[in-house]
Amino acid sequence: METDLIIYVSLVLMVAFLVLIARKLSIAYPILLVVAGLALSFIPGIPNVRIDPDIVFLIILPPILFDAAQQYSWRALWKWRRMVSVMAFGYVLLTSTFVAIVSCWLIPGFTMAQGFLLGAIISPPDAAAATAILKKLKLPKGLVSILEGESLLNDAASLTIFRFALAAVVSNQFVWYEALGTFAVITVSGIAIGAAIGMLYYALYKWLPTTSDLDVTLLLVLPYLNYIVAEELGSSGVIAVVTAGLLLSSQTHFVLPHSSRLKSNAILPSITFILNAIVFFLIGIQFPGIMKGLKDIPLSEALKIALIIAALIMLVRLVAGHISGIFTSFISKYIKVAVPHPGWRNPMIISWIGMRGVVSLASALSIPLVIPGGGEFPFRSLILFITYIVIIVTLVGQGLTLPWVIKTIKPEKIPGEVEDHDQLMAIEKYLFNAAHDKFSSSYAKDALENRMIQHKLELMAFKVGVYEGLDDDYQKEKVRAMVRHFNKVMMEVLEHERRHLIHFCRRDEFDDDVIRIMERRLDLKEETLEDHL
Repeated sequence: METDLIIYVSLVLMVAFLVLIARKLSIAYPILLVVAGLALSFIPGIPNVRIDPDIVFLIILPPILFDAAQQYSWRALWKWRRMVSVMAFGYVLLTSTFVAIVSCWLIPGFTMAQGFLLGAIISPPDAAAATAILKKLKLPKGLVSILEGESLLNDAASLTIFRFALAAVVSNQFVWYEALGTFAVITVSGIAIGAAIGMLYYALYKWLPTTSDLDVTLLLVLPYLNYIVAEELGSSGVIAVVTAGLLLSSQTHFVLPHSSRLKSNAILPSITFILNAIVFFLIGIQFPGIMKGLKDIPLSEALKIALIIAALIMLVRLVAGHISGIFTSFISKYIKVAVPHPGWRNPMIISWIGMRGVVSLASALSIPLVIPGGGEFPFRSLILFITYIVIIVTLVGQGLTLPWVIKTIKPEKIPGEVEDHDQLMAIEKYLFNAAHDKFSSSYAKDALENRMIQHKLELMAFKVGVYEGLDDDYQKEKVRAMVRHFNKVMMEVLEHERRHLIHFCRRDEFDDDVIRIMERRLDLKEETLEDHL
């Protein structure tokens, strides 16, 4: 027990150290973790590590998807619903089909059912990898919304195709219209289950006397509850988790108090970060065991097949992206679309962001070792090997070249898209006016008797004056420069306060819990200032 604990702690420390190096090198941490795990796997004496697919699907995947859904915008999903749906479902089906055809041609004895099984495994870009890499890139918000929306939903499509392809391999039977009907039922029921459980949690938060600690606990349980209930009912756990996350994301500001929001926004992303980082490192360290599993085909031949299929899925995504852009331009003559003329730059960038990850590997590992009747599952080791190579090629190859691709192509600004800082200034202007009106109408008399209220009223009046005329670009930049300078000064003042607060830690007449309260106030002030820097 003690030895296991030491191993787990060492693993977390190693992963944390590698993430620090990734930040120093300015590359996305999933890339470095996979490469480091791969390099470590060749060191003699390193034990073979096998990722249990049940752990991935039941323990790791639900909170990752839930956190991503909570950070996503329901409004953005609706705005980009056509593009997200085409990419999350259409691209997965298209990629699976091409992989099935080409793999049957490349691999003697490979059936179409096995081809679709392989295609379903390697078709969905990974949500965790996409989120981690997109955070480091400067892309138009619309492109980020499309890619994050795709990564939220494509797992459901791929896992459904995987389920039917696996059944076809085992039973040698496949009825396409039954599969299509079942897919529709699974999708609708997954949405219904996620919405029902999400509404139940909404009612608990709304009507029961919870605390911030209890609120966070319930939020941590929610993704697992959604996933388990949906899977037990024969539905899609992925869709249920994403639905619940999107629902609560749109209702959080109505239900949770500020203390619960602050805690949940700190705890849940930290947990998902740790899970993501560990899994990407373990993906890298899997290679020797996967390579040793190859029995019926030489390593060089398997590698050639894997590289061809990796190139194929990247090519399919590139071609599909450009065809989607052309079709969007055509269809915009007849229906209203978000971007009538997408051009070629943005579709090219979207097409290049297709890193595979943990869901693909977990799906491959979940293929049974034997089929009914006692025989070995055909080509299981080769499917696993191809999946691994595809993950490495897309994650490292596309991930490392993505900054160069973006810099070279230069994404186009999406028409009608307003920059974040302009939106923030517009909201602040409105809120300052609302606050000033409230102060002036309700507390004018109080201001005469209370110097602090009077000072606040004067400050509000000053801010209202500053934010007038924000429609002028020159005035906007002038206000931004003034705010940046003010925040810089206040950060230096806060740092000065912190240094003086340390002196109170060494004095016996002040309790530690009181000092922590003051420290938390300074932390919140600094957090507010950093949001504007």
